[in-house]
Amino acid sequence: MGVDKINIFQIMLEAGIVVKVVLIVLIISSIISWAIILRKKKLFKSVEKCNKTFMDLYVHSTNLKELMQKVETLPFSPFQNMFIEGYQELIKIREAFEEKGIRSHFQSFGMGVLERALKKGANSANNKLNHFLSPLASIGSIAPFVGLFGTVWGIIDSFTGLASGGATIEAVAPGIAEALVATAIGLAAAIPAVLFYNYFLNYVSKINNDMDSFGQEFLNVVERSLRE
Repeated sequence: MGVDKINIFQIMLEAGIVVKVVLIVLIISSIISWAIILRKKKLFKSVEKCNKTFMDLYVHSTNLKELMQKVETLPFSPFQNMFIEGYQELIKIREAFEEKGIRSHFQSFGMGVLERALKKGANSANNKLNHFLSPLASIGSIAPFVGLFGTVWGIIDSFTGLASGGATIEAVAPGIAEALVATAIGLAAAIPAVLFYNYFLNYVSKINNDMDSFGQEFLNVVERSLRE
């Protein structure tokens, strides 16, 4: 097994300039891909923990003002993001309606404004959740074609030498091998990127469903408080 590895590295080192450039691009893409994957996994693990912490505080808080004081300093959480936007807008709307003495109109007008504030918080959270997912998708979709380009170029180069009559199959075999290595490296860069991109996308979709549910729950709490 050790010999095979050494031969592959040797093939890469002895590759033509174009194939070498392709391999370097693919290796850099793979490094970037794994850096994004590890960063997103860390972020989503933190988000899951912080969402749980927020919900524990939300359930056990007696009023929204008390909850606001507790969650202001928490690390990033989509629920926290939505709540802060919603609560700050709620205070502004209440003050505006109370000053004009038309608090009775809050439910007909203010709830729509509050819903948009929650949506703003959700959009802001989504921007952070989706950050760097596009480069991951690009690597996953482009890397195989870059590897295929290196393979095609290497095979053309090898068969050009064979067609000139100055080479044999044994002589061009290393060139074909280096060309095929480009495809293998391209797939090695693309497959993890595609798998984790789909995993992260599904995770973000789940969080969005949870945010929708939380937004409705928050609006229900505000509406109930207006009736008391």
